[in-house]
Amino acid sequence: MKVSVLGCGRWGTFLAWYSAKIGHDVILWGREGSENYKTLKEDGKNEYLSLPSNLELSNSLERAVTESDYIIISISSQSLREFVRQISQFELENKTFILAMKGIESSTGKRLSQVFNEEVKDHYNLAIWVGPGHVQDFVKGVPNAMVISSDNIEVTKDIVETFGSDLIRFYYGQDMIGNEIGAAAKNVMGIAAGMLDGFKYSSLKGALMARGAREVSRLVRAMGGNELTVYGLSHLGDYEATLFSPHSHNRRFGEQFVKGEVFKKLAEGVHTVKALKLLSEHHELEMPISDAIHSIVHENKDAKEVLLDLFIRPIKFEF
Repeated sequence: MKVSVLGCGRWGTFLAWYSAKIGHDVILWGREGSENYKTLKEDGKNEYLSLPSNLELSNSLERAVTESDYIIISISSQSLREFVRQISQFELENKTFILAMKGIESSTGKRLSQVFNEEVKDHYNLAIWVGPGHVQDFVKGVPNAMVISSDNIEVTKDIVETFGSDLIRFYYGQDMIGNEIGAAAKNVMGIAAGMLDGFKYSSLKGALMARGAREVSRLVRAMGGNELTVYGLSHLGDYEATLFSPHSHNRRFGEQFVKGEVFKKLAEGVHTVKALKLLSEHHELEMPISDAIHSIVHENKDAKEVLLDLFIRPIKFEF
């Protein structure tokens, strides 16, 4: 089977490595001038893994898109719309696209599958690949469980059969809204967790997990999804990898932010929290954790004061 992965960052390069390891012929696409692409081209590896022999590195977007049946996209979520406009000029009929990204378009509040569908008019299959797991663990052979979700269950089953292995055990996702919103929102909770770590308030992460999942479930229900999806792998199941792991970019961003340090890698939650604020206002929902993180990161509010106010709010019923 021919697979292309578009995006050669940490996760995209891993997905290409993984697809090759389970027996597929793989093209890994990256922009020629990017640091990630140059490192892979010159060294045949990055800081996490070495490229296997059945993986070809390419900077030809047209070739990567047209020559494969399965096309995995793993780029910054805020770049997706413009990127899809680029690939929509190619022949996409009957191809299967998999969005291996966790985000919401910050300017519109739209899910990434909605963004894709707005920009592509051909007949194609579309799914998302979400859930817990870090490159650093996977390359050591540490397994995890993840989710494939599509509006077409036959597409979901086909992708699970094509990409499942002993390293990644897939579950069938039944709720695109819940899985996409849940996967994106957990990055905002990751920022909150990092801030608590930075202030030595790590014991509050239990409360963050419980109230955070409840908050996101209300949004998913308001958007027409199943609120129980939030308690599955795409959101709550990804908390360990996001709220506690030293590898999590979002947790590390939050910790360094409150310490006054600059985090130089991508933390998707910074953009996602803008989208959550937009969605909460549209659906007239109270989302106190998301609002708190937005006020700290984008409105320059005092982080310690906001977080303490958040967790000592007026007494109310838990449910």
